[in-house]
Amino acid sequence: METGLYLIPTTLGDFNTVEKVLPDYNVQVTHNIKIFIVEQVRTARRFLKRIKHPIEIDDMTFLELNKHTDYSKITNYLNPIENGESIGLLSEAGTPCIADPGAVIVKLAHEKSIKVFPLIGPNSIILSLMASGFNGQNFSFHGYLPVEKSQRVKSLQKLESFCSVNNQTQIFIETPYRNNAMLASIIKNCKKQTMLCVASNISLDNQYIKSLSISQWGKEKVDLDKKPTIFLLSTGD
Repeated sequence: METGLYLIPTTLGDFNTVEKVLPDYNVQVTHNIKIFIVEQVRTARRFLKRIKHPIEIDDMTFLELNKHTDYSKITNYLNPIENGESIGLLSEAGTPCIADPGAVIVKLAHEKSIKVFPLIGPNSIILSLMASGFNGQNFSFHGYLPVEKSQRVKSLQKLESFCSVNNQTQIFIETPYRNNAMLASIIKNCKKQTMLCVASNISLDNQYIKSLSISQWGKEKVDLDKKPTIFLLSTGD
């Protein structure tokens, strides 16, 4: 195994069967790493226990990278690689660096001429696009939309215009406890013929994925509260 920075996907939920969504090669690679850059130590420890990492958890090193991290201190995170020790970058859920803070570490690795190894694994954004039936040749991911009501409406209308003008699928997410409010806002403010895909709990046993027009969504009853969800808008053409 070459020394470098390994980008290690994780499952999209605690109830995922690891074998269902992660190649065995990923597990083998991860078993050979004992230093991890993670968003939350607790989540990382739980994942490593699930894949039966042979090294005792207390003998591993965890370096946190999240909104509370002092970015002036991360320049030393990759030092072990220069001494021949590989490091794993773990996502909270799914693929590192996609809707995830890990990109700053990968950028640093390139600046230091450190090899980067992205491993195959689930990504809810790509999986939702695959399952939506929308344009997969031209799409854009926008992360979180504004929380403030009037700004959110403006953002939705702007994204809707991109759908028709550019024939481009628009993808975004919301904090799970605000999902129902987001869905209601989309239904209220988007055109009736606009298509919306709601993809929730992707790859889990209670997965929910449905693509309907806005007018059809107005007749649906679905509870998205506290469920990781991806929203996709399209013209439906």
